[in-house]
Amino acid sequence: MDEILPTAQQSIQVNAEVSTFLRRLPGRGGDITILQSSVIPDDCFLHGFTTRAGGISYIPTLNSLNMFCSSRRKDPRAVVEENIRRVAEKSGFNPKSYYLVKVNHANDVWVMDTNEPESYDGIVTNRRGVTIAAPGADCIPLLFADPVKKVIGAAHSGWKGTITGVAMETVNAMVKEYASQIKDIRVVLGPSVGPCCFQLQKESAMDFHAVSPSCVKDLNMPKPHVDIRILLERGGIHPENIQDIALNNGHDEKQSVQLCTSCLPDMFYSHVRDGINFGTQIGFISIKE
Repeated sequence: MDEILPTAQQSIQVNAEVSTFLRRLPGRGGDITILQSSVIPDDCFLHGFTTRAGGISYIPTLNSLNMFCSSRRKDPRAVVEENIRRVAEKSGFNPKSYYLVKVNHANDVWVMDTNEPESYDGIVTNRRGVTIAAPGADCIPLLFADPVKKVIGAAHSGWKGTITGVAMETVNAMVKEYASQIKDIRVVLGPSVGPCCFQLQKESAMDFHAVSPSCVKDLNMPKPHVDIRILLERGGIHPENIQDIALNNGHDEKQSVQLCTSCLPDMFYSHVRDGINFGTQIGFISIKE
């Protein structure tokens, strides 16, 4: 007997029913928590970093607010889309105007409103109402905001992207395309793996040392640590305009506790800790309409 294929209308109906069902599922692991920084002014920008609680992903290493799926990450797309919808509802952005960087572990930056590349690690735009995001699960999700020109950026910075300068490439795109001034740009570093759980191999650290010796901590140790803040400052970003996201949500640096994704399994996903089928949190930002 020939297989009876669903019509387009039937497929739309099934997808709608699946979405309705998923919306009714309770969040796992507690409520959605969005971490924010005081460096980015909330009068004109909406931003935040997700943790892993409050979503509906059910595979152990993806449980529960996983924000990314692929052929290697075995979370159903419909589940991830529902997680994104919940974060959007919690934070106040439109999930239909949401763009996540297409990571290639390099320094390519997409200037929105130009042709979108197949892959890139940074996005910049001055469009209002659009939310751009960068993933992270040990790698650093970076958010950029220029409150003067009303320009935003998001970038994914793993060690390969860091050494090739993705952070400053994002800054430079804001300057070149939207006339931002470096002195006005704010940068927030999202949760990432700390030196307690991951350090670069000596050979890779030497590459960073060649770029900027001061950014490499403990170069003589077997596995040194790299400080990306030094690279941003070297590029002209004012130190007071750079902030690491912390448990205090960025409002009292004296009381802050820096976040290591690998050390906090109840709070964050970590490739170092969880292995190949790891979940992903994001940093997101938009210009308010």
